[in-house]
Amino acid sequence: MPTPLELAQQLQVAFGDLVAVLPVFRDEVSVVVQSPERIAEVCAFAKSRLGFDVLLDLSSVDQYGDDPRWVLVYELYGLSHGSHLRLKTFVTEEKSELPTVSTVWRTANWHEREVFDMMGIRFQGHPDLRRILMWDGYPYFPLRKDFPLSGKPSEMPEVAFTRPAPLEGGPFVTVAGARDTIVREPRARPSEG
Repeated sequence: MPTPLELAQQLQVAFGDLVAVLPVFRDEVSVVVQSPERIAEVCAFAKSRLGFDVLLDLSSVDQYGDDPRWVLVYELYGLSHGSHLRLKTFVTEEKSELPTVSTVWRTANWHEREVFDMMGIRFQGHPDLRRILMWDGYPYFPLRKDFPLSGKPSEMPEVAFTRPAPLEGGPFVTVAGARDTIVREPRARPSEG
């Protein structure tokens, strides 16, 4: 059975300079696809010729302040050989668009919608590119690094908040300077009102 590194090298042989295999880190193999416009072609080859029949996840990283701003990360898995492979591609903020891979893996439909909804990255050829978590008409992209943690006011008073919601506490908000971990990071924070 081929190893993930051998499969990544086969991808590199097939696509030449378009694909760069990164150094193996903690037994995980990552590949950079140099041209985001060809991501669907590379993914189709990975599925049909290398046996990566499952798209486990598609995520995006905001490298705010860097160019290109967006990193898209495709986590692939092959059921027949049990190998995992990570594909990365970089997209500029000006473009903020690349081809859909929903024609390769149907599950990409939902993953791409989430990336669009949270980051504003568009996918050419997507069959139903609309918001999946935020409401229709919401003008912002909440996972971008330039989006404030407290949120932004919306212009839809009957649909959602109309003012920023400050971080008033919750299971993931710590209390700075508390005497111990139990006080600093409780499992549930009682309401103060």
